[in-house]
Amino acid sequence: MSERVKDPGVGAFSKEKAKRFINQDGTFNVTHINKKRTVNETYIYLISISWPHFLVLLFVGFVVLNIIFAVCYLLIGVAAIGIEEKSLIEDFFKAFFFSVQTITSVGYGRFSPEGIAAGLVSSFEALIGLISFAFITGLLYGRFSKPRSNIRFSKSVLLCKHNDKDALMFRLVSRRKSLIVLPKIKTSLSLSIPDKKGGYTNEFFELKLERETITYLPTTWTLVHQINAESPLKGYSRVEIQKLQAELLILFSYHDDSFNQELHRVHSYLFKNLKVGYKFKKAFYFNKDGKVVLDHDLIDEIIPEPTDVVTKNN
Repeated sequence: MSERVKDPGVGAFSKEKAKRFINQDGTFNVTHINKKRTVNETYIYLISISWPHFLVLLFVGFVVLNIIFAVCYLLIGVAAIGIEEKSLIEDFFKAFFFSVQTITSVGYGRFSPEGIAAGLVSSFEALIGLISFAFITGLLYGRFSKPRSNIRFSKSVLLCKHNDKDALMFRLVSRRKSLIVLPKIKTSLSLSIPDKKGGYTNEFFELKLERETITYLPTTWTLVHQINAESPLKGYSRVEIQKLQAELLILFSYHDDSFNQELHRVHSYLFKNLKVGYKFKKAFYFNKDGKVVLDHDLIDEIIPEPTDVVTKNN
């Protein structure tokens, strides 16, 4: 087996049923407890979550804030904002709509605060509205301007024949049409191995790829680790490799012309999800005009190895 390397930063301790280090979305599988919250973290959280999640939080926050002020107007008395008192439900909805008009500075003019109490509440609400919309504007700018890696990894890592030897393969593609320059990749293998004390320890190995950098990434890039004399997987059969409690840790870096800066993406594969005896189907081809066509629906498509290769391996 090849020489071990130092812990890349994920920790050397392990257990029999330890979860993966890196989630499918590229985040680290770490749960933080007793951690102090800061306003800055809130901002980072709000510009990092998905758009559906962000829009739901925005809508819920807007509704809750207006409900709070509507209740305040009910406690003061809706007559103080020019509304004729009727049933509680009708008064609440009218107070809610008045709150919406105030916080958004729409002010249709149908209702207006009368008296000191209603004037103070509506003035405070108007201030909250100005601050809130300024904050939301900053969040929208941050979400649109934040550089995001848009690299897609294949769902599976394959174990198949390559140049008459077994090899690990996975591939990736950019979802954007922007220019990607000098992409490079670093892969590490984490093996959870039983120790003498009855526990488990992580051992790390660098996986050498046939190519760790290219000049451009216009289509797909298939990464290959040949299982040869220098591989940490040397001596294992296909079945034994699939049973290893192992995780392939990947760091992908590149210069994105859209943002004019270097971006990074982390990903991982678990060996228990290895596809053995398959190879990737080509995802791009030439059309009748001689132009390259990249079909993103084929990125995860795999086909069985030729029968003669499987028979030879067995």
